[in-house]
Amino acid sequence: GNDILFERHPDIIKRLCLDAPALLPSLLDGLVWRSRVTEGGRRRVNYYIKHLVINQDGGFSQAIEWLVDMGDPKIICHPVVSVAADLVWERIAFRNFLVGKAWFVVTLIIFVLAQSVLNQMNSADNPEKPSQNLSVTIFVLRCFIYVCSLGQLLVHHMRKMIRDIRRRAFGKIYGIKVPAYLEQWQDVASLFLAIFLSMMLILEPILHCLGNPDVDLFATNCPDGQSTLRVYAIFAALAIMLYFILLSDLAVFSNRMSAYILVCCRVHPELVLFLVGLSFVVLAFACAVSSLEQGSDDFTGIPKSGLQFYKMAFGMYGGSQFNSLSDYPALTLAVFIYVILVVIFMRDLLISQLNSAYQKTYKDMLGYARLNRGKIVAETMPSVQAHRWRAFVSSLRFDERIEFGEGDVGLAGGIQLFEPATAHVTTEDAIRRFGGSTSPAAQWPEHHVAGAGDDDHFERLEKLVNKAMKRMTHSSRKKEGAASSTGASSMLDGGSLNDSSNSALSRSS
Repeated sequence: GNDILFERHPDIIKRLCLDAPALLPSLLDGLVWRSRVTEGGRRRVNYYIKHLVINQDGGFSQAIEWLVDMGDPKIICHPVVSVAADLVWERIAFRNFLVGKAWFVVTLIIFVLAQSVLNQMNSADNPEKPSQNLSVTIFVLRCFIYVCSLGQLLVHHMRKMIRDIRRRAFGKIYGIKVPAYLEQWQDVASLFLAIFLSMMLILEPILHCLGNPDVDLFATNCPDGQSTLRVYAIFAALAIMLYFILLSDLAVFSNRMSAYILVCCRVHPELVLFLVGLSFVVLAFACAVSSLEQGSDDFTGIPKSGLQFYKMAFGMYGGSQFNSLSDYPALTLAVFIYVILVVIFMRDLLISQLNSAYQKTYKDMLGYARLNRGKIVAETMPSVQAHRWRAFVSSLRFDERIEFGEGDVGLAGGIQLFEPATAHVTTEDAIRRFGGSTSPAAQWPEHHVAGAGDDDHFERLEKLVNKAMKRMTHSSRKKEGAASSTGASSMLDGGSLNDSSNSALSRSS
């Protein structure tokens, strides 16, 4: 039945995801079998995942991609889907994903060496005359970043932009129309990284000092280089932060780590709301205390007052600074009200909001982590070499029958695993066994479901009770009819007697 269903409807998973998602659990439950008998504290489990992994042409099935696109964290955690996705990830997709990320990690290490390590060593040795060897090394490493990393990013984004523009595939981010591929945050971060690296190339101090004969080759201490160095350093810092943010994709190796990152992303709106509210309160109090007649150096003007209030909110305002405010009662009162409002009320409110948001997200965080991994599997599989895919499929041995027990050969198209006996307690065997001939021409024996006989008894008893009630009702109606007819005849007889006696009395008179 399993093979016939998927051969006749190869897109059955897709159709159910779109039209009848409530039926997916029933379909997936039918692809797993658990033994009623335990062996050494473990239970034998057969997962029939052939059609979730391989399509009719022998390639990678799109079933996992359809389930990921559906976005249901509960369905993606179904044991059948989890086993299929983990099998593909661990045996074949993991290697390709790691190779792709290894290049990114190497690029990040080189970028950090050029901007954060060697650059500081060169400045610390002799700020007036940097080391020539270190300058040459920094120049080579930065050339590698500009050519290999920036060049790759530009090609990647130009290709995807042209593709989406040709297909007229657009999406919206905060109401702004953008190419559809930018709806993923990784692509947005990658685009900004390309922009920051481009600005670094334009402002590169080494390039601005190349034509200056007064400095050494590849030095940055010329006037033109120093004029762009401050802005260049800001773009370098932003680029490093984006490199590390994009490196968070490596958390997919662990579902627990990936789930933690996803929870952080889902509760961050509460933090944003707190910061917006805090900024409003800080602006209000900064404007208010700037209008007071007070001589505190910490609160002279709105910008400086706002900075001090931010320090109070984050616990960076020292106790001695609070003591210096005692000479200004009005300012002290304003600060006291601010501390009560922000430090006591708003901070505790933030904690309760984060706790509430976490409780709502915690139930499905593992499902969201699996959705993230499933998405990476679907994106990585097209890059898998054909010979590696064929070797992977042959190693699964889907054509061999799986045992239901020792010597009890079952059906093909799946894999067999063992799980703890207490994981899914099974008291009823899902296999229906019948005695007699195994010939396909033999008539299929009748199957009596356990408990069906009791239901039949109750149905028969109910029918007998209904018949008895109908007979009693019919007989009671007959008796009432007979009694009414007898009463009517007696009344008629009594009337005739009265008439005859009345006539006799009239005659005698």
